[in-house]
Amino acid sequence: MARAVKDIEKEIRTLSAEDKIALLRTLIAELDTPADPNVERAWLETAQRRYRELVEGKVKGIPGPLVFERLRARFGE
Repeated sequence: MARAVKDIEKEIRTLSAEDKIALLRTLIAELDTPADPNVERAWLETAQRRYRELVEGKVKGIPGPLVFERLRARFGE
């Protein structure tokens, strides 16, 4: 039977920073599955459509600093 997650977490906390980083990289690589081609295609089509809308003047972009200012005002710093 697998050890309880709490026990594993407790042991991980005793690792050095370098060992924690190595463990994280290993776990992320294991969980990072190939992207679904249909999802990738949909995102690409959306990005291309939005770019065309900007170039054609159908929509107006919002400067990055203003976006972050609004987010900070909404969610706090």
